[in-house]
Amino acid sequence: MAKQNRMPQNGADYRKRNSKRRYYTYRKASKKSGAVPPMESERVKVSFLGGMNEIGKNMTLFEYKSDMFIVDCGLAFPSAELLGVDIVIPDFTHILNNEERIKGIIITHGHEDHIGGLAYLLKKINIPVYATKLTIGLIKGKLEEHGLLGKVKLVEINPRDNITLGHFNIELIHVNHSIPDAVGLAIKCPAGVIIHTGDFKIDTTPVDGDMIDLTRFAEYGKRGVLALMSDSTNAERPGSTMSESSVGESFETLFRKAKNKRIIVATFASNIHRVQQIMDVAYARKRKVAVVGRSLENLVTVGAELGYLNVPEGILIPVERIRDYADDKILIITTGSQGEPMSALTKIAMGEHRKVSLTGNDYVIISATPIPGNEKMVSNVVNALMKRGVEVIYENMYDVHVSGHACQQDLKLMLGIVKPKYFIPVHGEQKHLVKHASLAESMGMNAENIFIGEIGNCISLSEDGIKQLDDIPSGETYVDGYGVGDVGNVVLNDRKHLSQDGIIVIAATIDSASGYIASGPDIVSRGFVFVRENEELINAIRDIAERVIEEQYDRRYRDWNTVKSAMRDEVTRYVSERTKRKPMILPIFMEI
Repeated sequence: MAKQNRMPQNGADYRKRNSKRRYYTYRKASKKSGAVPPMESERVKVSFLGGMNEIGKNMTLFEYKSDMFIVDCGLAFPSAELLGVDIVIPDFTHILNNEERIKGIIITHGHEDHIGGLAYLLKKINIPVYATKLTIGLIKGKLEEHGLLGKVKLVEINPRDNITLGHFNIELIHVNHSIPDAVGLAIKCPAGVIIHTGDFKIDTTPVDGDMIDLTRFAEYGKRGVLALMSDSTNAERPGSTMSESSVGESFETLFRKAKNKRIIVATFASNIHRVQQIMDVAYARKRKVAVVGRSLENLVTVGAELGYLNVPEGILIPVERIRDYADDKILIITTGSQGEPMSALTKIAMGEHRKVSLTGNDYVIISATPIPGNEKMVSNVVNALMKRGVEVIYENMYDVHVSGHACQQDLKLMLGIVKPKYFIPVHGEQKHLVKHASLAESMGMNAENIFIGEIGNCISLSEDGIKQLDDIPSGETYVDGYGVGDVGNVVLNDRKHLSQDGIIVIAATIDSASGYIASGPDIVSRGFVFVRENEELINAIRDIAERVIEEQYDRRYRDWNTVKSAMRDEVTRYVSERTKRKPMILPIFMEI
C-alpha cells in the first residue's frame, strides 16, 4: 500500500475517518442489463468492554451471526478519585443480555488485568473457561476464593491447540510475556482471520527457553489476515524489549553489593520468571528466602506444584522465622512494587507490617517500573524507606526490571509478518494506541484501515471495510469489600465531598405530642473543624438549626423533608460565608 503523507495527530482523527466508512452498497440491477449485484462479504463483530484507553480491565467480545465468545476478563486498580473502591471490573450488562449466545471465554494469560474480573462474571453466567496450564492454576485460586471451584468448566489447552466455539475456530499461539503460558490467538470464522496478540514481547533468550512462535504468526500472514489486534503498552518506547534473562545478571551484581545486609526484593506477584531468578541467586549465595504477600505466596505455591517454578530444597522459610537468621543469610521477596497502599512493601515501609520490621541494615530492591498513574505511590514508598535509613534500588538505577511488552521494533516486526488488511491497536491508553497506529502508518498501512476504539465501541469487519456500529452498554463496575456495583457516582461524590470538607451532623429530638424541641439541636463535626476550638461557630450553627425547626416544622402534617432541606440550605450558606468551605450537612430528627 502507498505510504500516507499525513501522520495521525490523535485517536479522534482515526475514529472520525473510520466512523464515515460504510459497506459499499450496490445499486439494484436493472431488468434490462440483467446484471447480478456482487455478494456482500461476511462480517464479524468486535465489541470492546475493557482495555481500550486504559491499562487493565481487558475484555473483548467477538460475534459472528448467532455465536459469541469472550477474550479475557480482567480488573483495574482504582484511581485516587475512587475513594474506598478496592478494584474496578468491566460492566457485564451486554454479556448478560446475550447470555444464550456466549459459547465460552478464552484467557490469554494469568495476570490480574486479564483474569481479575473472571470470578465476578462467572457468578452471573456459567460458561466454559479455556486457558493454558498455569493460567488455569491461577484461575482455580480465584474461583476457590469466591466459592465457585468445581462449579465452572475449566478446559486446559496448549499452544497450537484449536478450540471450536460455534462458528469460530481459535488457535492458540505461544508468546513471550512476564508470566509463563501466555498466548496470542488466531480467530477464524467465515469472515476471515483476526490475530489477537494478547500481551507479548519478543524474547530470544527467555528464562523458560521457549521463544515466541513467530513462525506461526508469519504462516497466517502468508495466508491472509483480515485484522490484527496488537498490544500497545510500549508503543512509545523505541528499540526492542530486553530479555528477561538479563535481569538475573543484575541481581547477581546487586546481591554482591549488599554484602552483609538483609535483602528485600519487591516485584510483581505474577512474574514467576523474576521470582525464579531471585531464588536462584539467593540459593547460590546461601540465603534463605521468605515470601511476603498473599498473591505472591499463592503464585509460588501454584508455580511449584505445576512445575513452572523450581524451588531449591530447604530454601523457603516462613516469614515468622526470619529473626532466627543473620541478616546476610536472609532474602525477602514481597509484593508492593507499585506502591499499592495495602501491599506488603508499603506496610513494611510505614512500619505497619506485623512480621517484618526495617533496620538500617536493610537493602531494598524494587524490581519493577511504575505503571502509568502509580508513579506518586511508588515515590511515597521509596521516600518512606529512605527515611528509615534503608538503601533503596529502584526504577532505572540498575537493570532490575525489564518489561513484558513489545517496544516499537518488535511491534513493527509483528505488523510486518502478519500483514493485516486492518489494524486495531489494543491494550493501552490513548497515547499508546495513537502511537501504535502511527507505527502502522509508517510501514505503509492506509490510515482508513486503522481503527482506534474506546470502551463501548462495536465494529463490524469484512473484506469490504471497517464499519463502526452503535455502541454497546459498557463502563465500570466498582467492587468495594463484598459489594459489587453498589458504589456508584452518587456514593463516590459523597465520599469525595466528605474527604474535602467533612460533615456536620445536626441531631434534635422532637416531642411528638407538642411538636416542640425536647432535646438539642446537638452539633457533631467530623473532618470540618475541631469543635473545642470553634465554639462560637458551633453555637451559631445550633442557633440556625433551632430557628429553622421552629419556623419550618408543620406540627399538623409533620413534613420532616421540608425542615431538613431548609436546614441544609441555611447552614450551608452560613458556613460557606464564614469558612469558604461546604461540608456535608446531615440533619437527624427523632420523635418521642
